[in-house]
Amino acid sequence: MKVIGPDDPLGGRPLRRIAVAGPAGAGKSTLARTLCERLGVPYVEFESFFHGPGWTVRETWQADVLEYLENDVWAIEWQGEAVRERMTARLDVLVWLDHPRALTVARVVRRTLLRRVGRGSKIAAGNVEGPLRTFFTDREHIVRVSWRYHPIMRARVRKVVDEDRYPDLVVVRLRGQRQVDRWLRGPVSALLGGC
Repeated sequence: MKVIGPDDPLGGRPLRRIAVAGPAGAGKSTLARTLCERLGVPYVEFESFFHGPGWTVRETWQADVLEYLENDVWAIEWQGEAVRERMTARLDVLVWLDHPRALTVARVVRRTLLRRVGRGSKIAAGNVEGPLRTFFTDREHIVRVSWRYHPIMRARVRKVVDEDRYPDLVVVRLRGQRQVDRWLRGPVSALLGGC
């Protein structure tokens, strides 16, 4: 396994199956969507597999994700405890958005506010995040979840790296939006012929 940074070439590694890891607010969906556009494949947000209306968990989510992963080319968020191992086994590249906790939480606050006033990105199945005022009363408020899961997501990626069970896997560690932008302009563009 190889861990590289934003300026390191992918070494001719194909960009066919990519997962984007990170906590809420890291930009997983945005980067996965961008990569799908550049790869010329349809983007399917992980949340659309997982959540039904009213934040219910779809009964078929695992089968639906695994079916999607059978495609030859895709980019998706590295989520779903029950499918993450099988997803990882199919990966060419795992992009680790290892942003500072303050950045990701601030993004979640901004995203939640924009969604509440109808200007933000839509959530799968028409779900709506709770208002910020419920931050103190709702343990599962997205801002609290973002704060709590930041070190957990970091530990999950580090475990994959430390266990080194996927020798062909390339992990691209990006810290901050500037590094994400540099990676897209540099190694990704070079590999995809300037896309």
